[in-house]
Amino acid sequence: MFSIGDMIAHPLHGAGVIDGIEERKINGCVKRYYILKLPTGGMVVMIPMDNCDAIGVRPIVAAEAAEALINSMNELDADMTSNWNRRYRENMLRIKSGDLFEVARVVKGLMARDAERGLSTGERKMLHSAKQILISEIALSQKKSSEEVELRIDAAFA
Repeated sequence: MFSIGDMIAHPLHGAGVIDGIEERKINGCVKRYYILKLPTGGMVVMIPMDNCDAIGVRPIVAAEAAEALINSMNELDADMTSNWNRRYRENMLRIKSGDLFEVARVVKGLMARDAERGLSTGERKMLHSAKQILISEIALSQKKSSEEVELRIDAAFA
């Protein structure tokens, strides 16, 4: 499926590079795992090889698709319900979908809401996570620094 050196995206952790493949014995079962090294924060994620499809692991978007996303951020529909619980659930589903456009919608909607009324602690954490997912994939795809991509995203939403 994937091999060492491939750049992949995990829906909840963001994009990274497969650093290795390991076998681990957990609860008496031997399973193979991708070792995903995330560039932001130096985090390492172990992904079970047989669960990649269920988790939503996929190759990162092409550089052209990432550029198209940045250029279309102003036009993204980011309407959100006023009910906090429903908004939080809908945003979590968008993030878990693994679709970069959906993650961008979450970022845009929460940034707009933050500018208007401020965010709760939970939504502030969600905004930070969604933004990091977006930044990590675009940065890897376009071979740019996270800081440079973050500045472009902030400018696109301004």
